[in-house]
Amino acid sequence: MNDLFGGTAGKAEAGYTAKDIEVLEGLEPVRRRPGMYIGGTDENALHHLVAEILDNAMDEAVAGHATFIELTLGKDDWVTVRDNGRGIPVDPHPKFKDKSALEVILTTLHSGGKFGGKAYDTSGGLHGVGASVVNALSETLEVEVARDRTLYAMSFARGKPTSKLLTKGTVNNRRGTEVRFRPDRTIFKDCHFRPNRLFRMARSKAYLFRGVEIRWRCDPSLIAKDDPTPVEATLHFPGGLADFLAAATEGKEQLTPRHFEGEAALEGGGRVEWAVTWLISSEGFLNAYCNTVPTPLGGTHEQGFRSALLKGLRAYAELVGNKRGAQVTGEDLMGGAAAMLSVFIREPQFQGQTKDKLTTPEAARWVENAIRDRFDHWLTGDPETAANLLAFAISRAEERLARREQATTARKTATRKLRLPGKLADCSREERDGSELFIVEGDSAGGSAKQARDRETQAVLPLRGKILNVASATAEKMRANQELKDLIEALGCGTGNAFSLERLRYGRIIIMTDADVDGAHIAALLMTFFWRELPELVRKGHLFLARPPLFRLSGAGLTVYAQDEAALERERKRFKPGTKVEVSRFKGLGEMPPATLRETTMDPKRRTLLRVTMPPEQFARTQDIVEALMGRRPELRFAFIQENAATLDAEAVDV
Repeated sequence: MNDLFGGTAGKAEAGYTAKDIEVLEGLEPVRRRPGMYIGGTDENALHHLVAEILDNAMDEAVAGHATFIELTLGKDDWVTVRDNGRGIPVDPHPKFKDKSALEVILTTLHSGGKFGGKAYDTSGGLHGVGASVVNALSETLEVEVARDRTLYAMSFARGKPTSKLLTKGTVNNRRGTEVRFRPDRTIFKDCHFRPNRLFRMARSKAYLFRGVEIRWRCDPSLIAKDDPTPVEATLHFPGGLADFLAAATEGKEQLTPRHFEGEAALEGGGRVEWAVTWLISSEGFLNAYCNTVPTPLGGTHEQGFRSALLKGLRAYAELVGNKRGAQVTGEDLMGGAAAMLSVFIREPQFQGQTKDKLTTPEAARWVENAIRDRFDHWLTGDPETAANLLAFAISRAEERLARREQATTARKTATRKLRLPGKLADCSREERDGSELFIVEGDSAGGSAKQARDRETQAVLPLRGKILNVASATAEKMRANQELKDLIEALGCGTGNAFSLERLRYGRIIIMTDADVDGAHIAALLMTFFWRELPELVRKGHLFLARPPLFRLSGAGLTVYAQDEAALERERKRFKPGTKVEVSRFKGLGEMPPATLRETTMDPKRRTLLRVTMPPEQFARTQDIVEALMGRRPELRFAFIQENAATLDAEAVDV
């Protein structure tokens, strides 16, 4: 015990006394550790200073006391924010009688008019440190207040007053607060504000509160030639978030052209506004705000929004009898959504001073209850849009489940030697270039093809009958289908998001089916599979159709082949008049002698292949036709048949 509390330890303690305890007063903690208050000293933190002052002006507007805000970026990194609100109080503070309320607000942490709930119903600056932090981190800050027809002014440097509160005279046509500041160059790595970033900040604030007008000004010398930021602009959007979403999705193809948008009161006071649409081929986004403050990390208001949409869509799926809707998750539904969400609530709780995430627990329930019924009505009021949205979400869910299944399979086989389907007769060449995989119908055709092939370069995979129609099947059925599993395993390149062209095992994939209607149907099913699950393989030109003959004509020592009825009549003319021509019809590839199959269909020197292509300009039309003929909606097939009934018997449909 003596060793523990005496000896060298006692000597060390003697050197650590009360003199070593440092007390930071006023705003000195902010200057010592700016990261604790604004997240750092980088470009994001620099622009956050403007956001803090702009949020204070917005609080005046949201409270109904200001109708316009001016944001000006001047030379030498000066920023000015002015509003026509009530103006910061300038009378002596009851607790600090030798200081005005203005000085207290700008020099004392956790001071302001947003704690008691009387001065502001909702506000973005609840923490009460915004203005004082900006003051602490500014080389110079100047403030003017117009109240009761009197103009007051005060200046600061690095958080400390450099003047007393001055009365500058009478003003009859001005009211509100003006804050002008320049960041401290000894704290920030880069003190140069970006005009485009500040302009976008101002524009988003104007969208978020439709009652305010924000006047933007920027010194022309600060805007680069290739920067589209205007020198001056008046930002006012009566449509609110609906205008915001329309601008953000302009030019993008939308699954739901009629946006789901609205506004509603919240149970706990305040209100919520939203606007959402779903994009077909573009990345989605969800921009959420609380009291006009952006919350990039989301929070409880975003949770309530997602929950309302997910529960509403699942309920609609149950209403229309679609059991697959139960597998949809919030990520499936919101992955392609372009959404704006804005809530105004009393006394919001944020994660950290930078307010990146809303943590008010009740907000999730308030937002969900306010939006859920309105989303239900929106879905039932437009069945066509609701059906498209449900199909979109289910498709994303099935893709997710397929990726998970592939990942599980990959993990299980990662340490094992590559397994190939038992029915696959592989070629001996290990290089992809020059190798071919023939996909044939049935074991009988597979047997003939295996005997007819070149074993070095040609592989054969027999499939049992007609494969699954992937355009109308669920993800569960696809994962359970052994024929598709064998095909995917033989190709080696994966499907969907797990696809990798580098892992493709063969240079050519050749669909070889009987030259009759059933064979054409099987070929169509296989092409649908490649179109939906392996489109890149098609785009890169790896998919082909073999052209086996349907007829053999022989006579007078001459033997020729015809692929269909029309070719049969042409080939007859190759025989001399009077020659007795024997015509035989092949019942299928399995009935064709291996030598004949090789000669007519598999020998690269004598065969004919059709390459399956996907021209970019025909993508939309092809997609529509595949969906109509192979998809889940029989009414589209019925309409196609009605429109093309006159020509379907006479000619092939060009897809």
